[in-house]
Amino acid sequence: MNGEAKARESAPLAVAAKEVGSLLGISVRQVWRLNSSGRLPRPIRLGGSVRWRREEIVAFLDAGCPDRKTWEAMSCSERRPSC
Repeated sequence: MNGEAKARESAPLAVAAKEVGSLLGISVRQVWRLNSSGRLPRPIRLGGSVRWRREEIVAFLDAGCPDRKTWEAMSCSERRPSC
């Protein structure tokens, strides 16, 4: 297993706003602004915590950062053709 694969394996699956900000190179406050305006993928709730799926953030970036409605339509069509 190479170093990149080990890093991916040890990286958390769900990340908090601080880590999302680090991944995107923006502040935590900007993460919350983008989330409120529907310009980030929908987060998940784990107990009282708000997290984003790391893989989804990376895929979102690869797709060109579409708005949430477009992203969900794109994601839905990839998972289930009948959405």
